[in-house]
Amino acid sequence: MRLTLFCLLASAFFPSATQAQSPVGVPVFKIVPEESAIHFSVKASAPVDGTFDKWEATLTFMSPDVTTGVLDIKIQAASVNTGSAIKNRKLKGKDFFNAKRDPLITFRSAKVIQTGPYSFEVDGDFTLRGVTKDETLTLTITGKGTGSGRIIGTMAFSRKDYGMTKGIPFVKIADRVEVSVDLKATQVSGPRLLYKQ
Repeated sequence: MRLTLFCLLASAFFPSATQAQSPVGVPVFKIVPEESAIHFSVKASAPVDGTFDKWEATLTFMSPDVTTGVLDIKIQAASVNTGSAIKNRKLKGKDFFNAKRDPLITFRSAKVIQTGPYSFEVDGDFTLRGVTKDETLTLTITGKGTGSGRIIGTMAFSRKDYGMTKGIPFVKIADRVEVSVDLKATQVSGPRLLYKQ
């Protein structure tokens, strides 16, 4: 499964994107929902990939240092959209996302590490089906220093680690799930972010 999921430099979204209050003197960013997406995919004998239609994300900075960011993402599991009603029902069900019992898929960062001029590793707690494990989201940014750009990130995990041990009838699917995000972010206030040189 592939879930385009990453939103470093984010703000809250659902139909309307609102920004939580931030301390004075720190950068404040928002995501442009119409130009952003979260996707997932998994290798299978028949395509199993899609998007999530309902999600929100925030990124709170403690200072202009980019590594002080705390990323928090919440995805409505029942909003999965593969383009197939049959696949959607199966993925929402108890063998996969179990959306009725565990409606949210979440990621909350614990540490942001700058690994290159435009790249980062974001370690955090990923929760799916009520199971929480440490995962790493890797990302690349564009528009550095301009106050506007894209955040493109990926994360991979084993579905079996989260209790998704069953398959889909007549479809052979791999264990590895890929999650990816492609987000448009713009700065709305505060100083510029500071990066390592």
